[in-house]
Amino acid sequence: MHGTSIIELYVFVLAGFVGFQIITKVPALLHTPLMSATNAISAISLVGSLVAAGSDQNRVATWLGFVAVTAATINVVGGFLITDRMLKMFRHGGKPGAPAGRPGASPPPPSTAGGRP
Repeated sequence: MHGTSIIELYVFVLAGFVGFQIITKVPALLHTPLMSATNAISAISLVGSLVAAGSDQNRVATWLGFVAVTAATINVVGGFLITDRMLKMFRHGGKPGAPAGRPGASPPPPSTAGGRP
C-alpha cells in the first residue's frame, strides 16, 4: 500500500467511527429530519457513482461504478419511502367530525356566538 492509501483508509475508518457515534446519540424526535439529510447525502453519492461509472477507465471501474449506481439508487429510493412512512405516522387520520387538534385531544368548547349557549 502506498502512503496515500493508508491515509485514505485511516480517514475512512475514522469517519465511520465518528458517524456511528453521532448517529447513536440522536434523539428519536430528530430521526425524520436526519433521514431527510442522509437522503440528500445519498443523492450526492449517486452523482459521484454516475461519474465513476461513466469515466470509461477500464472494465473494472465501469462495473464498480454500475454497482455503486445501483446501491446508491436503492438507498435513495428506500430512504425516501421510509421517510414518507415515518411522516405518515404524524399525520391525522382525517376522519369526518374528528377535531383538528392532536390525536386524543378533547374537542373545542361550543361557540357562544349570537347569544345562544
